[in-house]
Amino acid sequence: MAYQRFVAVGDSCTEGIDDPYPGKRQYRGWADLVASRLARDEPGLRYANLGVRGRRLDQIIIEQIPTAIDLEPDLVVLFGGGNDLMTRAFSAEVVANRVRAAVRLLSDAAPTVAVFTLSDVSFRMPLVRRMRSRIEVLNDAIREAADDYGATLVDLWPDEAAADLRYFGPDRLHLGEHGHRRVAAHLLRRIGVPCEASWHEPLPGDPAEPGLLAHARWVWDCVLPVARGRMVNYVTGRSTGDGYLPKRPELLPVLTDERDRWTPIPGSA
Repeated sequence: MAYQRFVAVGDSCTEGIDDPYPGKRQYRGWADLVASRLARDEPGLRYANLGVRGRRLDQIIIEQIPTAIDLEPDLVVLFGGGNDLMTRAFSAEVVANRVRAAVRLLSDAAPTVAVFTLSDVSFRMPLVRRMRSRIEVLNDAIREAADDYGATLVDLWPDEAAADLRYFGPDRLHLGEHGHRRVAAHLLRRIGVPCEASWHEPLPGDPAEPGLLAHARWVWDCVLPVARGRMVNYVTGRSTGDGYLPKRPELLPVLTDERDRWTPIPGSA
């Protein structure tokens, strides 16, 4: 199927953090990569990215989904829910209700809707191992909603790449360059669009196991600043994404140079 209007909604992963365009102060990410691939088959494709870092599902429902519906997409993709798991007031029932509401609204508006589960990052991040049960709750809700409303499920939970830090950015939570390419490949395969086989193959060689010094630096540089930031946000009522706007709020053509960015990187997946 050749898509004409593609809209991506969600949080920092949809925005493209940590996959910056080479030499530019702008993030790329799986959604830009998917758009560039789709535009090779349909040069008239228009693409919007409404994702904003730090957004929970309730914020996505209020801030992004009405805009997505107004854009009348024939393909809309949701990647979100991770920020809901990190709140002090986490509730399995609330998260499940938010997931169902989001998928239902999108499925009523677009002929093709795709949703992602989250991969298991807890086993290689000791300080967030308690998150595993919450990720399972979110993923179960996403799978059930996808089944009930006919959405395409992109299930990242069993992906073994989650154990390889080379797929992730410095904070070990956000996807890096290779990770975004792999996620793009997962989505394209699920919607029946061929993609570069190398993007889905494992990275060559064995990943290096971080030593104690690397773990200490990660805690100091990444974990503690995030923890302090979330504490400040909790006290002030602010959100991580406050002040940020979607990088591509309107349906715009995917330009020739953007399509040319869909090129495999040697050794990438």
